[in-house]
Amino acid sequence: MTSQRIKKMARLGAGALAGGVLTLSLQAFADKEVATLPLNELRTFAEVFGRIKQDYVEPVEDKKLIADAIKGMLTGLDPHSDYMDAEAFKELKEGTQGEFGGLGIEIGAEDGLVKVVAPIEDTPAQRV
Repeated sequence: MTSQRIKKMARLGAGALAGGVLTLSLQAFADKEVATLPLNELRTFAEVFGRIKQDYVEPVEDKKLIADAIKGMLTGLDPHSDYMDAEAFKELKEGTQGEFGGLGIEIGAEDGLVKVVAPIEDTPAQRV
């Protein structure tokens, strides 16, 4: 066998392998349910967005409108979901990293006052 013939066979094999992998990938993708977009609702959203941009009392940035719309979607799901932009997320990470010291107690509120509920396991408060 010549060198050129070996190269052709290698290319043919690589092409066949790539085609097989692509076929399997597309088949796996086709088996998954694809979410459809609610076009009428998105059209309504776009109309409201345009009306705000055109007729609101003062100018509003697109970025702010979209961020507030996303926040509304998430806070509407449950009281614990919220949207943070990149800067807010960075601040949250900085504020929650590291070690925290404390008394080791669980607190709550009762009649508008702070109340000690219970000591947290394996803390100085529990030992006392």
